[in-house]
Amino acid sequence: MSDNTSMSEREGTTRPREAATLRKPNAAALKGAIQLGIGYAVGNMSSKPDRDVLMQDFSVVETVFLPSQGSTLTPAHHFPDFRLKTYAPLAFRYFRELFGIKPDDYLYSMCNEPLIELSNPGASSSWFYLTSDDEFIIKTVQHKEAEFLQKLLPGYYMNLNQNPRTLLPKFYGLYCIQCGSVTVRVVVMNNVLPRAMTMHYKYDLKGSLYKRRASRKERTKSSPTFKDLDFKETHEGLYFDPETHNALMKTLQRDCRVLESFKIMDYSLLLGIHVLDKKPLTRAGRGDSKKGQKVLYSTALESIQGSVKDPEPVADDDTFGGIPAKHRDENLLIFLGIIDILQSYRFIKKVEHSWKALVHDGDTVSVHRPSFYADRFLKFLSTTVFKKAHSLRGTSSKRKKNSLYTTKYASQEFLSSQKEKEENMKALSMNNLDESSVGSSSKQPDLLPVNRDFSRNEDELSENSGDRRDSASTIALDDALPSHQSDTELDVYLTDTDSPTAPGWT
Repeated sequence: MSDNTSMSEREGTTRPREAATLRKPNAAALKGAIQLGIGYAVGNMSSKPDRDVLMQDFSVVETVFLPSQGSTLTPAHHFPDFRLKTYAPLAFRYFRELFGIKPDDYLYSMCNEPLIELSNPGASSSWFYLTSDDEFIIKTVQHKEAEFLQKLLPGYYMNLNQNPRTLLPKFYGLYCIQCGSVTVRVVVMNNVLPRAMTMHYKYDLKGSLYKRRASRKERTKSSPTFKDLDFKETHEGLYFDPETHNALMKTLQRDCRVLESFKIMDYSLLLGIHVLDKKPLTRAGRGDSKKGQKVLYSTALESIQGSVKDPEPVADDDTFGGIPAKHRDENLLIFLGIIDILQSYRFIKKVEHSWKALVHDGDTVSVHRPSFYADRFLKFLSTTVFKKAHSLRGTSSKRKKNSLYTTKYASQEFLSSQKEKEENMKALSMNNLDESSVGSSSKQPDLLPVNRDFSRNEDELSENSGDRRDSASTIALDDALPSHQSDTELDVYLTDTDSPTAPGWT
């Protein structure tokens, strides 16, 4: 690292014309040197035997000089002479193997075709390059970020071993290219947003509301990246089925706790939304040459906590691993990942937060201590961005309804049989009365006691019948209706069971 420091000091004393060259080097030469350097480093590692990763492997830096005329160890090339530094080569080889990346596939992706330069919507001065098969992103990083990533590697190694399913960036390599007076450090990562899929909306979300709106310049782009305030104004939330929502939030919570433990803040959630109803799925340009996914756990759907263990790479899927969701009546595919995790809460960030807190609400600014940042980030995503779709009443409701109908029918039969018994008893009493009247017509006073007794018996029978009907109705209701049955269904049921034809007596 001492060579890098001395190089940075020399860069600060360059003439204005050389300083301009440092800020914007020759793009074609830089891309060519990056591809050639990565190709050499990966090929050199393939000749070394496999072994376990040791603690000292995370701090190793291998340096090689690649002159344009070539040497006994390096090939000749048509780029300017440059020096290549490879950070922790053995550790990064392990990371690539963990995600199922074969050395030949990695070399083919990185070196087979020219890199595609992407625009950078963020405030940093980083450059982004995409491999032609959509698999990998190459991002330039500052010296402090590269140094922080190297210190982070042991904890990153432990986290990936525990759970390769994560929305955190997957790092596959860290390199430094020194070409003339220019020093560029690059990190190779997974690609979150597939270029072959049209992103109708893109968001960079931090959970902060302070100046979190896309600039006018950004909005004029063909594919702008919006921010937190823009999302609140455009979308009412993205709805997922309960299982997917729980898996997504569980993954985000675990990843945020990992970042908090590393004292990392100011990261973002990169969110891409494809509306299925707007345009048919199309493959763009070089995306046609993609023969299948080379990397495990690289898609959004694989990165969240799923039920399938150790999945195989998806050979050819038109959804590109997007997570299905809904917004109003639109069917969506969601692509997402946590980015920009190489910002630690160092002294300069503490000063930045203190200064912004003086002129604005300290809880709304982007820069904040890691624990508060993680909680605010998760709260914004869970309450504003990702929402759980409420499932409609399904099979269980039908089962309860069928159970109610069955019990009501049994109660009706019960009441009907009891009514028949009452009518039979009444007819029998009338027959006895008629026979008594014919036998002693001259003894009229004898009719009064008989009538009085019959009326009393009929009244008692009617009262007992009413008691039994109430008791039977109560039993039927207690057995048939669940505690949460609606009042409407209860009223209908009582109307049915109290009718003259309602069954239910034994």
